Amino acid sequence: MFASLTIVRDTAADRPLQLSIRRYICNHKKYSTCSDVLSMTFLPSEAFKSISYPSRTVKRADRAVRCSPFQLHFFQTIRDNSVFLSAIASNAGVESGYTRSPVSELVAENSLLWLIQVGVLRREVDGQGITDSFRLTPLGRQLVEKWEQEGQGVPAASLCDRIGNAFSRGLGLFL
Repeated sequence: MFASLTIVRDTAADRPLQLSIRRYICNHKKYSTCSDVLSMTFLPSEAFKSISYPSRTVKRADRAVRCSPFQLHFFQTIRDNSVFLSAIASNAGVESGYTRSPVSELVAENSLLWLIQVGVLRREVDGQGITDSFRLTPLGRQLVEKWEQEGQGVPAASLCDRIGNAFSRGLGLFL
């Protein structure tokens, strides 16, 4: 009889670690022989590559981030840690390098909710329900990585970007 258990884990190098534990049980007359084999192999995997999004989705998300009041440091922070709304609003957001200028809690929350709708952010959930902290989605991670590679912050939004973003928000993502 042969039993196999496979565990796949995404490592920091985006290479899965496949851990296979195999137990061979051989029955020979009245005796049984068991040998455990533990093998660890690094395998390149297509499953751990970035998610591919339609270009229209990426453009809309990019435009929404550029029109938001948030700086690259904010997105870099929420890539690894959750950030509470109270740390973003008013002068706390400016002091932390999250926003360009002080924003009210209502403006910050509306901007964050729009970024959730376009797929850049998600709300943190705990055992009691939704919290007021936020994290990046895979789409948000792709945008942040792109801007980090370019060596600049979040690019400034043009007037056309702001008009397009306003229409998208008003019409419910159709642009």
